[in-house]
Amino acid sequence: MRDIQTREDLHLVMSSFYDKLLSDDKINFIFTEVAKIDLKPHLLELVDFWEQMLFDTGDYKKNVLQLHLDINQKTNLPQEHFDIWLNYFNVTIDENFSGPIAENMKTRALSIATVMKIKMQH
Repeated sequence: MRDIQTREDLHLVMSSFYDKLLSDDKINFIFTEVAKIDLKPHLLELVDFWEQMLFDTGDYKKNVLQLHLDINQKTNLPQEHFDIWLNYFNVTIDENFSGPIAENMKTRALSIATVMKIKMQH
């Protein structure tokens, strides 16, 4: 299996990942009812974010932490939601890619989720 290399690879990961999230009734309401995401542009923003994180390219400018703090104000995001999110994230990457960039993406996701959870407790 090859490593993540392109924007198209990131789009594949994000699309497959969101298919899993939106199929899970324990967590899908956060995206459909609370955040009310418009999936197509949301996926492109996520690709922009990860392209910047992994390849230092792209022009993602939003404050990821603040966006999630705002959602947490609308509905509490418990540890279970972070665990579900991280599990689907890691599974999706592992189903499609293998290599140092894929591992870096999983490590960064864990770091981001950990920081968000800590900030939400304050």
